[in-house]
Amino acid sequence: MSGTFEQQAAEFGAAGALLGLDVGEKTIGVAVCDPARQVATPVETIRRKKFTPDAARLAELARERNAAGLVLGLPLNMDGSEGPRAQSVRAFARNLARILPLPVAFWDERLSTAAMERELIALDTSRAKRAEKIDEMAATFILQGAIDRIRGLST
Repeated sequence: MSGTFEQQAAEFGAAGALLGLDVGEKTIGVAVCDPARQVATPVETIRRKKFTPDAARLAELARERNAAGLVLGLPLNMDGSEGPRAQSVRAFARNLARILPLPVAFWDERLSTAAMERELIALDTSRAKRAEKIDEMAATFILQGAIDRIRGLST
């Protein structure tokens, strides 16, 4: 799980669905892309309980969608350094790897939630609806950025 995003993403192979995760303290936003890795779509928001049931749900989603790998949003500080939240995401990924042995790539998620919040406001989505959907939308934004980058590598 070290190296650049490009090195990590090489482990995914040429095709196959990927799950995108926006791992927060209270929720995990989940998105998926098609096997051709063209479009990311929101799946669900998992309300975090304890690690084991959260990981079991992610494993179930990965199996249902025949996922080839996971893209986790890495919440870097604005200067690019890693703070406690980024370390927490890396620890989550290490623990998840014991239950869900899929390749993992980390995607710089700076401003992804803010970008999705602006998007939902522009669509005139109610505050309650935004709160309900923001994490899976952020996961979609993260995954779309990652698959766009992966496609750019193969051209």
